[in-house]
Amino acid sequence: MTLDQYRDIADRLLVPFVDAAEALGLTPDGVSVIAFVFAGAAGGAFALAGGQGPLWLYLAASFFVFANGWLDLVDGALARSLGTDSEGGDLLDHVLDRYADVLIIAGLAAGADAYALGLLAVTGVLLTSYLGTQIQAVGLGREYGGLLGRADRLALVGIVGVVAFVLPGEIVAGFGAVELLLVLFAVVGHLTALQRFWGAWSDLR
Repeated sequence: MTLDQYRDIADRLLVPFVDAAEALGLTPDGVSVIAFVFAGAAGGAFALAGGQGPLWLYLAASFFVFANGWLDLVDGALARSLGTDSEGGDLLDHVLDRYADVLIIAGLAAGADAYALGLLAVTGVLLTSYLGTQIQAVGLGREYGGLLGRADRLALVGIVGVVAFVLPGEIVAGFGAVELLLVLFAVVGHLTALQRFWGAWSDLR
């Protein structure tokens, strides 16, 4: 399962957003920072919604997550359009993405009061991302695939925000939508990391 296979379609849909960013005079790094701000807003909204806040915050969190994911595509497309893509910009983008992942998952865990699950989920997510860049570092190219890539995670988080708004409380075996998502990230995140490792290890041997 990965949405990365639809990158060509996404690139075509990005054109008007890239044009708008250029018209506003935004730089790729600036778009990356804006995307990060949306991630922080998503984490805060999830934490507040789960902490007895108004349920509409789940919908706001979903919007912020989708905005983060979309802008994360726009920054790269904008850099290519302007001819300003660089190793420095790539580094900033990756660092902000990792912090964005942490903020979103921390918000989910805090709102659900499920810190152990949050720890397992965030380590799975970070290891998945680490393997993607480490595989690139050993010369095999950037790895986005696997059971659960970043695009898949953000899509699931956004969907779960809507589900938590519609169906607050327990859904299965005492777990609500957010807790179930954290379990998924904890299990599948580590499996994705191992899948990426095994594929790269096999190629290197």
